[in-house]
Amino acid sequence: MKNIAIFASGSGTNAENIIRYFSSNKEINVAVVLCNKPDAGVLDRASRLEVATEVFTAAQMRTPGLISGLLERYRTDYVVLAGFLLLVPAEVIEAYRGRIVNIHPALLPSYGGKGMYGDRVHEAVIAAGEKRSGITIHHVTENYDEGADIFQAFVEITPDDTPASLAAKIHKLEYEHFPAVIEREIERL
Repeated sequence: MKNIAIFASGSGTNAENIIRYFSSNKEINVAVVLCNKPDAGVLDRASRLEVATEVFTAAQMRTPGLISGLLERYRTDYVVLAGFLLLVPAEVIEAYRGRIVNIHPALLPSYGGKGMYGDRVHEAVIAAGEKRSGITIHHVTENYDEGADIFQAFVEITPDDTPASLAAKIHKLEYEHFPAVIEREIERL
């Protein structure tokens, strides 16, 4: 059995989708959701789906050994960032190099980096007059959104798209592709 730890900071729709996707899988299990915000919706979603949760502060995340210890406690084989906004500690990246993935709501390398998340990305894409956007699933490194791409999918942007309508298109891509890409990556281990 391969165990996944999901890091999330927000409402948790992607985390819930991943948990549901693997709920009947005999080889892969979502063991824990780790979160840096005690009031994040992802915690309720995980609890309803009977997945363990752990909450920590941004300062605690920088405490040597704390996050690594949590990952060890849950016998983590693979780490998934699903709407997680903090930089992952270097010790975790080193321990899980090649086994940490993130999903970004744009076609990297464009519209990535620190501060580029959620509606900020969609606003920037539309303001730039782009004709398409999409998702990038990529490996995580010590820098925001700089790891090697694993998968991209795109949608067309129409003249009447708004950040909200583009976000809805992007969410559909996330829900459709993220769990399956995670599964393929874990099967390669």
